Amino acid sequence: MKFQADQFGTAITAHGPGWIEVLGERVSHSLVLRSDGERSAWACSGFDELSPAHFAPLIEGTPELVVFGSGERLRFPKPAWIRALVEAGIGIETMDTPAACRTYNILAGEGRRVVAALLLETGASTPDRLK
Repeated sequence: MKFQADQFGTAITAHGPGWIEVLGERVSHSLVLRSDGERSAWACSGFDELSPAHFAPLIEGTPELVVFGSGERLRFPKPAWIRALVEAGIGIETMDTPAACRTYNILAGEGRRVVAALLLETGASTPDRLK
C-alpha cells in the first residue's frame, strides 16, 4: 500500500556538472529549492562569490534544515555566512552539490521542512541520472 507520491513539487530528477533537473526541467544556474514547492534562482555562480547575504534569505519559512551544495567538490561555508541560520536555530549540512541533491530528495520526500541551496558552477561533462 502506497501512502505518498513518489515525487513532490521540487523533486530533483537528474543532475550533472553545472546543471540539475527539477521534475524534468533542466536548470543551469544556482538554485534554492524548498520542500514546500517554492524554487528560485540563487544569485551566485561560484563559491568565492558567496556572502552572508546569500544565506540570510534561507531562513524564510523556518525550515528544519538547510542542505548546502557547495559545487562539484566539498567546501565549507565561512561561519559569518551562516551566522543568521545558526542564530535562528536552523541546522545546516554542507556537501558537494550532487550529494546535496540526493539528500534533499530523501528529506523532502519524507515530508521534512528542508531547503536546498545548490551552487551550480560552470563545468562540463557527463550527466549522472538519479535513481
